[in-house]
Amino acid sequence: MLSDLKRIIEQISRDKGIEKHLLVETIEEAVRSAARKKFGSRRDMEVQFNDELGEVEIFQFRMVVEEVADEQTEISLQEASALDPGVKLHDEIGTKMENISELGRIAAQSAKQVIIQKMKDAELDVIYDMYKDRKGEIVNGIVQRFERGNMIINLGRTDAILPHGEQIPKRSFRQGDRIRALLLDVRQSAREQQLVLSRTSSDFLSKLFEMEVPEIAEGIVKIMGVSREPGFRAKIAVSSSESDVDPVGACVGMKGSRVQNVVQELQGERIDIVPWSPDPAKFVSNAMAPAEVSMVLVDEDKKSLMVVVPDDQLSLAIGRQGQNVRLASKLLGWNIDVKSESRYTKLEEEDFRSLLNIDGVDEDMADILYDGGFRAASDLKGINIDELECLKGMKPERIAKLAEAIENYMEFAADESSAAEKDEAAEAPDTEGGPESLHTEKVRVYELAKEAGMKSTELADKLIDLGYDIKGYNSTVDGETADKIRNEVLDQ
Repeated sequence: MLSDLKRIIEQISRDKGIEKHLLVETIEEAVRSAARKKFGSRRDMEVQFNDELGEVEIFQFRMVVEEVADEQTEISLQEASALDPGVKLHDEIGTKMENISELGRIAAQSAKQVIIQKMKDAELDVIYDMYKDRKGEIVNGIVQRFERGNMIINLGRTDAILPHGEQIPKRSFRQGDRIRALLLDVRQSAREQQLVLSRTSSDFLSKLFEMEVPEIAEGIVKIMGVSREPGFRAKIAVSSSESDVDPVGACVGMKGSRVQNVVQELQGERIDIVPWSPDPAKFVSNAMAPAEVSMVLVDEDKKSLMVVVPDDQLSLAIGRQGQNVRLASKLLGWNIDVKSESRYTKLEEEDFRSLLNIDGVDEDMADILYDGGFRAASDLKGINIDELECLKGMKPERIAKLAEAIENYMEFAADESSAAEKDEAAEAPDTEGGPESLHTEKVRVYELAKEAGMKSTELADKLIDLGYDIKGYNSTVDGETADKIRNEVLDQ
């Protein structure tokens, strides 16, 4: 065995990537442990690997004495002189002991276990050092086997695990299939799989585009955000640092070749590529594609957006089971509420809003009241429980609370009206006539856009370029500014 030890060490070093000196130290430690078990732990022993002979040598050091009291630590002068004629009393002399092949079955088995364990530890360290700086990269492998829903992937030097939760739903692989995945985590542990992969991570989608699109790898096109529902649909926002490079076109590629390569790798996952914008109103209009957006109302404090779309675009904007708006919301990091134009128009009606002012009345309840002929809160004055029960869609358990809320609202409205009349009488001018009031009514930008037959986004962008102080499609301007816009912009 020992005659082949040097060759075995060199082969393991090549195959496992473990440095030769680490293997030698491991073997020396294993032999030292075995020797102590066979010859006693009190002996002063030294184990060395002889590279020339290709064998492990064990040396025992003992004190030279006149009379031996302890054979493990002492040697007689007569015996020592036979080994070294120049030895003297109280000198320490080393002698070569039996090699590993003569240590006995139990000791040799113990040495074997130590060697195996040390090699495993060394291999774990090698794998960790090899992959620790590759975290977040895409790796290639072959499906080795399946364990409780998890996939074991052979990466060549080692195996990695693709957990069930990191696999794309309803997408199957068979043993022997080639697979690409993101290196999600690298663990320095012997108890669990060291390398953890993912195919559901948003970073996996980003890295795939980075591999397919040279402009992304070069830094000209930047991925600003990704949102995914793995296996079904994804949205990716991109921007360009150079004005002559279209970020969306770069990602799509000639005849869609680049994006199709990514879709094929994700086994049919639908991908929407949208241009990024620092303006949340414009960004959400892009992110809601393929639906068209008529108007956006921005609430920066609450980080929420109300998106108004044409009635025939509502289902497209929301998407199947709310998927489109959900992905857009995740992409922006804002809450998005989608309304149709007819719904928004109704919400803007003062009479309809008065219904919403009643405690406990939400939009659904307001619709029930509105469709039942009560177009304003004032129409509910004197309504009784029997009339409420006749309304289609009214839930019986809410009727009593609603009747009480209407009564409270009417009392409050009456008090408010009385107070307003008194204030109006007190502030009435002493003289009649006088100059006409200034033209101060508010006009929405999207209404001006409709007059010109333009999209709200187009008009808003044009007004901003011309220096008008508006913040988005939902902005309002006073009457004088509206007339100025009509004369200078819409008539062009």
